[in-house]
Amino acid sequence: MPEASHYGAQTKARKAALDVLFAAEQRGVGIVDLLNEQLTLGGGTVRELTRTIVHGVAEHKQAIDARIAAAVSDSWTLDRMPAVDRNLARIAVFELDHSDVPASVAISEAVRLASDLSTDESPTFLNGLLSRAAADPHKPTEN
Repeated sequence: MPEASHYGAQTKARKAALDVLFAAEQRGVGIVDLLNEQLTLGGGTVRELTRTIVHGVAEHKQAIDARIAAAVSDSWTLDRMPAVDRNLARIAVFELDHSDVPASVAISEAVRLASDLSTDESPTFLNGLLSRAAADPHKPTEN
């Protein structure tokens, strides 16, 4: 894994959110519960963007997963996606639907992290999936 020092502050915040989402999924615990546990045990500070993403994905997870599922082929499910890709997609779709982050930024950040942290096919896969999600006119209207 590459050194996180080559990431800017926003990318580091997204990577930290990815770490929480990934670990919560692997351990079978709540996303916010894991974030709170890490804050209690680590005592470190967490960037506001990391908190926003973690809490946002937790709050909107069902709708986010439905958006991801709608953007992939019928023969491909969320369960078939590598865990890193699935959680990067959740972060990006949260940002697409529930923030003022430009779609191009949300997508490029996910693709960048995938190129560093996932399979060789992941950046292209996520770029296509997220581009389809961003173009979908049926985005949720609630915030």
